Amino acid sequence: MSKPVRRLDQILANLGYCSRSEARGWVRGGRVLVNDEKATDPADKAPLASVLVDHLPLECPDGLLVVLNKPAGYICTHDAREGPIVFDILPHRWVRRNPPATTVGRLDKDTTGVLLITDQGTLVQRWTSPHHKVPKIYEVTLDGELRPELIEIFAAGTLLLEDDVKPCLPAKLEIVGPHEAQLELVEGRYHQVKRMFGSQGLNVTRLHRSHFGEYTIGDLKPGQWRLLPLPAG
Repeated sequence: MSKPVRRLDQILANLGYCSRSEARGWVRGGRVLVNDEKATDPADKAPLASVLVDHLPLECPDGLLVVLNKPAGYICTHDAREGPIVFDILPHRWVRRNPPATTVGRLDKDTTGVLLITDQGTLVQRWTSPHHKVPKIYEVTLDGELRPELIEIFAAGTLLLEDDVKPCLPAKLEIVGPHEAQLELVEGRYHQVKRMFGSQGLNVTRLHRSHFGEYTIGDLKPGQWRLLPLPAG
């Protein structure tokens, strides 16, 4: 089977290196190689595997997936008018990809931990839909003591939060200290963890997501990220 080919200017633009109009300058400047030879025309077509940019293979030509250890103080949006955004930490070319990289769900500004970023809309849909029940685990610190009966309240699937019309899906709460807990959710409503504890008279003072499905931050320090292979299927 022959490998699919694309125009060089389309490749550069879709992967966020430059715009299609800027591609001519990249080609003329010798920054693009095809089969180890300098490209001459941005309209030329080539298989992705044969293209080098600045002597490096194309970055994630089949799709981007990244795990970021989100630090506190950053918001999950592309709108920098709202404050520091997580994309300030990441390579700028990722938001220039077509489609652009986006976060899989959101973490609040003061919440830290696992944040997945991808340009694959099917992954965003799969991992954020409550129908797929992807587990997310949060480490939570509260301003008051945790009562044992909260375990049953959160697990019952009957907890109705203010302004919601449907109760929360069953959640697994593990109390690990007088003010510390681990909470596993399979949905991601707006401020859900804070609202669940708030409904029981407790305020969250620290919130860290340690797991998103099979993904963790591993040894990543706050603000560090790692490229991941795309999942099969």
